[in-house]
Amino acid sequence: MFDELSSIENPHVRSWLEEVATLTKPSNIHICDGSEEEKAALTAQALDAGELEELNKEELPGCVLHRTAQNDVARVEHLTFICTNEEKAAGPNNNWMAPNEAKEKASKIFDGVMEGRTMYVVPYVMGPIGSPYSKVGVEVTDSIYVVLNMRIMTRMGSRALDQLGPDSEDFNRGLHSTADRNPDRRYIMHFPEENTIWSVGSGYGGNVLLSKKCFALRIASWLGRKEGWMAEHMLILGIEDPEGRTTYVAAAFPSACGKTNLAMLIPPESMKGYKIWTVGDDIAWMHIGDDGRLWAINPENGFFGVVPGTNMKTNPNAMITVQKNTIYTNVVLKSDGTVWWESHDDPAPTEGALDWKGNPWTPDMKEEDGSPKKGAQPNSRFTAPASQCPSIAPNWEDPKGVPISAIIFGGRRARVAPLV
Repeated sequence: MFDELSSIENPHVRSWLEEVATLTKPSNIHICDGSEEEKAALTAQALDAGELEELNKEELPGCVLHRTAQNDVARVEHLTFICTNEEKAAGPNNNWMAPNEAKEKASKIFDGVMEGRTMYVVPYVMGPIGSPYSKVGVEVTDSIYVVLNMRIMTRMGSRALDQLGPDSEDFNRGLHSTADRNPDRRYIMHFPEENTIWSVGSGYGGNVLLSKKCFALRIASWLGRKEGWMAEHMLILGIEDPEGRTTYVAAAFPSACGKTNLAMLIPPESMKGYKIWTVGDDIAWMHIGDDGRLWAINPENGFFGVVPGTNMKTNPNAMITVQKNTIYTNVVLKSDGTVWWESHDDPAPTEGALDWKGNPWTPDMKEEDGSPKKGAQPNSRFTAPASQCPSIAPNWEDPKGVPISAIIFGGRRARVAPLV
């Protein structure tokens, strides 16, 4: 029925993709192999379509800019649902919707949503290739932006199908379409009992990179409970002492509270001889090792970081990481083809700049209430390969993970006050 899917050897993957294609009715189907040639071709298509804008090749080689819809700039927790047969199984802090009701609502939007569009099939691995603690997922999307982000954030392409094998049913099924980006037709739905995610109506990373919060935290928490491991919103770092011994620590902070900065910390001069090694900046999959200790892997392959507040003072390692092969989302575009954001080391551009909406912008502009008009969206992002980070741990892709000796819990307060 769909000739493009005949190359998929695994019958469980192929039959699910046929179901999805029957529902969404794409004009074309592209199965991503993860090659450099594919990246170049897809990037060229996105540039031609205006979905991406190429940045200064000398200053920011391999970097591009993307602007989301103005009503689509962050995760939408109130439209995010856990769809289990029993409401209590969804947990006390999640929105619940019955699976049948959820599928009925979303199917009406997905029906024919890819007519005139290409359906991209993105097989990916969360965790190091070959690790017994890794998981395979397949995301279907109609967004090249999603595909190119998944290239960075996961181990994507043919190697994922190779790891899954010809017979396994153990993979996450992710279906995404930007649809018309109408917030009234926007849902992020998780079906943990079916290892399935549906996302429709959004183009923002946290809602559409289904490997990230959707799979790596929400679905993985369900799988971990069933299989005896944990998925946690934690960074992982190694502290190497002057004698060369490395101790690994995990740290749990909410979003935008400094996980990335801590994970890439550079010790002060007063601690000469110490080094910080970055294993991961956002998510840890933890298990008890054969030695009885707690071990962790970073399931991700890249960083999806908040841009405002990042500079050479707060996080020099991140600034170096994003100098090449990076996707910038919703930042200021300068006249020389480079980018800027609030708290950047460079002074704000005074002429020729475009804000995150693509409109002319200068730093003296004001909002209607008289407050300064920001050039970059406060939740603007960079997507960059973890391998480019100067502090990336040499063993960050060790299949067995790293042993965790301590866990730090932290957060952020609007006022300076001690936490007791």
